[in-house]
Amino acid sequence: MAGEAAAATEVTTCRSCGGERPRPFLSLGATPIANRLVRADALDAVDPSFPLEVGFCESCALVQLTHVLPADQIFDEDYPYFSSFSDMLVRHAEKQVIDLIESRNLGPTSLVVEVASNDGYLLKAFVERGIPVLGIEPTPGPASAAREIGVPTREEFFGAELAQRLVDEGLRADVIIANNVMAHVPDLNSFVEGFSILLKDDGVVSVENPGVGALLAHTEFDTVYHEHFCYFSTIAVEALMRRHGLELVGVTEFPELHGGTLRWRMAHAGAVTPDESAGRVLAAERAAGLDSFERYGSFGAEVNELQTQLRALLTDLKAQGRTVAAYGAAAKGATLLNSTGINTELIDFVVDRNVHKQGKYMPGARLPILPPEALQERQPDYLLLLAWNVKNEIMAQQAEYAARGGRFIVPVPRPVVL
Repeated sequence: MAGEAAAATEVTTCRSCGGERPRPFLSLGATPIANRLVRADALDAVDPSFPLEVGFCESCALVQLTHVLPADQIFDEDYPYFSSFSDMLVRHAEKQVIDLIESRNLGPTSLVVEVASNDGYLLKAFVERGIPVLGIEPTPGPASAAREIGVPTREEFFGAELAQRLVDEGLRADVIIANNVMAHVPDLNSFVEGFSILLKDDGVVSVENPGVGALLAHTEFDTVYHEHFCYFSTIAVEALMRRHGLELVGVTEFPELHGGTLRWRMAHAGAVTPDESAGRVLAAERAAGLDSFERYGSFGAEVNELQTQLRALLTDLKAQGRTVAAYGAAAKGATLLNSTGINTELIDFVVDRNVHKQGKYMPGARLPILPPEALQERQPDYLLLLAWNVKNEIMAQQAEYAARGGRFIVPVPRPVVL
């Protein structure tokens, strides 16, 4: 388990609407920063840990952490996430690019801006089609990788101030894309105000994030970590955007992406006619109770039950003399391991395709991170899929491991052996 908890800032008002302190409904104890991988020469140091608790705003329905860390402590120079290592994510991005080019009639005089553009994996597809782009990416490693493949990238955090500077430079966006970033934003109102400043009068904003409805339905507690300040329903997104003059004009659902992702499309109020999906999804979420604390109140007990089952399964396998490894040195894996009390006593190592993670160790749990080839070399009896959100991709990649008798453990929504 992780070391002794250090100080974190307690949230006293909702970060979206400014209402009363979010009402807590899930506590995962004190855990290390999920993406703060440990170098081999720092194994003797204790990882600082911070409270990991989630609450619900009864005014605007935003689910959010009740204790937060400064963004620069989380997204530092060693931030290891590179999107292009996921084949599924690259394919998903390619399809989004084609859809946007066709639906928005984008061409050589257009401008596409992506916020949190990472290593340029998405914008690269626009560049290849002759469409001007600008990436906004605050972490040095991914930003440098994007520039190396020809994607112009500003190494900054996005907000109202940066948006106004870009406008002052003569830039306005036909399309703004923000995939898997809004959950990471400490100042939501400045972030969304930046959309309204930078977006052309007839432009469109496209925001993607895992939906909180799927988190509840599938017990996806491991998607909670300090890097994710918020967990969004369409109800909460609509209220946030409306506050800054933006209107929800459409919602697309991706049930298999990251455990259940929603893509929200916004435009300046009155500029684009909303399609039926916006009202339909809002109505479905209200019917499911996502605007009421009652739906969230029992979630902590559901999580505790899952954790108990998973730890019992791994303990039993260990008692039988079986060997277990894990796949995916992902942030969700760090939450699952540390909040459930799983470490090297139960799992031997973790593998990951991302070369920037290999040779390091999972925070808290201290599992060594090896390349995937280690599975064939060591052939553990079982493989715990920490990156369960891409389980089909992993299982296809590891067909040889399975053919040699290896079996997979999927932890969410309930531990199962495949």
